[in-house]
Amino acid sequence: MSMHVLLVEDDRALRQTLQSALETEGYAVTGSGSCADALALLTHHPQPFDLVVLDLGLPDADGSELLAWIRQHRSLPVLVISARHDDAGKVRLLDAGADDYLVKPFSVQELLARMRVSLRHRGVQVQAARTHYSVGGLRIDLARHTVHLHDQAVRLTPTEFKLLARLARQAGQVVTHRQLLLDVWGAEHVDQVHYLRLYMGQLRIKLESVPAEPQWLLTEPGVGYKLAEPWTEPS
Repeated sequence: MSMHVLLVEDDRALRQTLQSALETEGYAVTGSGSCADALALLTHHPQPFDLVVLDLGLPDADGSELLAWIRQHRSLPVLVISARHDDAGKVRLLDAGADDYLVKPFSVQELLARMRVSLRHRGVQVQAARTHYSVGGLRIDLARHTVHLHDQAVRLTPTEFKLLARLARQAGQVVTHRQLLLDVWGAEHVDQVHYLRLYMGQLRIKLESVPAEPQWLLTEPGVGYKLAEPWTEPS
């Protein structure tokens, strides 16, 4: 199952950029642009969160108020991101329960590394995600959002790519119908297996030489799907 991150950031462009980067690394991400919305998600979202990335400068309240609520009601790592540079403020927030404090601007790689550290301190081991997949003539670059088949670019819809990327992150392992629906479409669609069958059929048409006899996009009857495990030729 993907680690589920609540990303609280009111700058929509930055939120979308960070969400895309985190999803490429295999995280499931729910975005929020305000303290009130984030509080509602923490209280009512059907999929529990594993980590919160929290901006301080929210339009309806200071992020420190949400941090205080989380520390009272949840046991979650909270990584604060902010443009505020003052040391006293950083110390105050760390003392108030923030697991880490990252000053804007920052690189996505630093954010990912600090997220892994915050989770590790809570006993959760997270490895850097595989971002490249290659088997036979199929190559997937998750970071660049590109797919090539026999050196020819393949155009996928955003949902098709998201489904393929989810399988690529656990290549060689079966991912259940329910988990794929949860990670690609969301908790409200976990029983709608017809979505999955439809999109898997579309992917096979685009990627398999004989869609009815797939080499790479494999079915585990009654359970789920898997992407064939990469192999290397013996030296």
